[in-house]
Amino acid sequence: MTIDTPALEELIARVKASGGSEIANTQVFVERLCKALGLEPPEFSTAQNHFNDYVFERRVQFKHPDGSTTTGRIDLYKRGCFVLESKQSSIAHRVKISGDQLALLPEDATQIKHGTARRGTRGWDRAMLEARGQAENYARALPVEHGYPPFLIVLDVGNVIELYADFSGQGKNYAHFPDRQSYRISMDDLRDPAIQARLRAIWTDPLGLDPAKRSAEVTRDIAARLARIAKNLEGRHDPRDVAEFLMRCLFTMFAEDVGLLPKAGFAELLKELHARPSTFPLALESLWRTMDEGGYEPRMMLSLRRFNGSLFKTRRALPLAAEDIHELYVAARQDWSDVEPAIFGTLLERALDPRERSKLGAHYTPRAYVERLVVPTIIEPLRADWTAVQAHVVDLRQEGKNDEALAAAKDFHHRLCTIRVLDPACGTGNFLYVALELMKKLEGEVLEEIEQLGEQQGRLAMEGETVNPRQFYGLELNPRAVPIADLVLWIGYLKWQLRTMGLAAISEPVLHAYGTIRHQDAILASEKKSLVLDDRGRPVTVWDGVTHKIHPTTRKLVPDQTAQIETYSYRNPRPAKWPDAEFIVGNPPFVGNKLLRRRLGSGYVDALFKAYPNLPNSLDLVTYWWARAADLVSSGEARGFGFVTTKTLTQVSIVPSL
Repeated sequence: MTIDTPALEELIARVKASGGSEIANTQVFVERLCKALGLEPPEFSTAQNHFNDYVFERRVQFKHPDGSTTTGRIDLYKRGCFVLESKQSSIAHRVKISGDQLALLPEDATQIKHGTARRGTRGWDRAMLEARGQAENYARALPVEHGYPPFLIVLDVGNVIELYADFSGQGKNYAHFPDRQSYRISMDDLRDPAIQARLRAIWTDPLGLDPAKRSAEVTRDIAARLARIAKNLEGRHDPRDVAEFLMRCLFTMFAEDVGLLPKAGFAELLKELHARPSTFPLALESLWRTMDEGGYEPRMMLSLRRFNGSLFKTRRALPLAAEDIHELYVAARQDWSDVEPAIFGTLLERALDPRERSKLGAHYTPRAYVERLVVPTIIEPLRADWTAVQAHVVDLRQEGKNDEALAAAKDFHHRLCTIRVLDPACGTGNFLYVALELMKKLEGEVLEEIEQLGEQQGRLAMEGETVNPRQFYGLELNPRAVPIADLVLWIGYLKWQLRTMGLAAISEPVLHAYGTIRHQDAILASEKKSLVLDDRGRPVTVWDGVTHKIHPTTRKLVPDQTAQIETYSYRNPRPAKWPDAEFIVGNPPFVGNKLLRRRLGSGYVDALFKAYPNLPNSLDLVTYWWARAADLVSSGEARGFGFVTTKTLTQVSIVPSL
């Protein structure tokens, strides 16, 4: 790929001086940009619209609720890549010409066509937001077989290019790309090789820009290295100690890569300790003590932030062999800004749990799959709320009530920052993290509106008013997964804050022990549980439902029946209490009704039946989560819920709670 630099320089110079004719200038700009970047220009349009996959003025049909249709035209469309909506603004200051001077000019000198809005004004901001909305409408109007394009491009000819992306294929959550700090590209930015590569990729391989792909590769590599270390520590240390030790290591690696610790400080420390492994525990415990309390760190020769939280309250570092320290060093040299929290928790749990380690290379729930549940359950209702607030803000501003308009926007932001989300089967926190990130994206749009209304975003950040992990609650029966879920939320939150607002947005202590992720049975509570014994006084056990082994003949994973867990009976069983939350999401465990006693034990199943007398005894396990959530929504205690489930749920004939 060769960039035609002279052509690009000429384009930048000429387009910055352009104005007036939006359609004509858009097409000239795009064609010359393609030439300069070595891209194929748009094709000629044809009368047969289904052939128009890369054209200007692509026709689409808008379908209305009353059955009628209207025709729209996309300024530029490339199937599977983008929808481009164009505007042409005008320069804020125009030169005024006197009548005497005008008489000396040609006749058409008075024929001046002004742009959509003046740059740098609130009118321009509104015009760009409207253009984005129009691009989204065009994306929704495309033929079903085209799918939603991963990118929306909003072009202000001669001024800026704005990029929005949704890699989920849903078309419901286009967000600033790559983030709110750098989604807007000026004409001068076109000289930047990184920007050139980004635009070329949008034209030729847009899905290759999905950060989740690179993140998945990095995250898998790190998890595999942790698994090797964890395996070497097994038998010599308590599994919980191993898990907590490695999580402290991981967070320290993350902290140095995002600027919360000196760059490469931890990696260099590990490099030194590789040659002196006997000093490894003391060195790390000293570092973690300083991170917990804040203060001067002699090895790094500077003062560290106070991290606090629960992660470093226990600072024990386990002794490692030189080869294991090297594995940590290699992991520390990875770019932790590339780690994807949405899958990190799953892979970390598999790395730390001997029963799950065989699945390290297996399938995990992809980010897009999680979004397909989180977006309609949480984000769409919140966006509808925000759209209503925006309309109210417009009305207030038209009436000259600017202070009230600002107050309305800030009130919505406050509500967004106090909404609570619950995953009552949270595992390692994947669904909660995705909900957090998508709510942070919505918050970014709200903050932009507030800034346009005269309030500084930084002031809100200083006041601590922001979407944060305190709002996200999880219930999980696996004690190993609970601290992982908490860590996933904090890594995701800190990544977002640092990427969008910088280090100034991180106050001390960096971490908080909110206790929102709880080790708890989500569907059953009781006054007391007692071990079930057989006729000989031995504990009655069942397969743990997790541990697998490779079948000697088929070489496939099969249940390892030697991995047994004890069963219990329950006194006065009742439905478990859930934390208050507006929205409930998750992926509850599936156990078919015919397998309940074999997997959970008769004592648990009998208690479940007693706790939910209104439900038939023939239901799959997941239905109990549905029943609890439905009760909360019907009583008004929750606003909505969504669970991953199986089609057998639709076969339930009588479920009063649903």
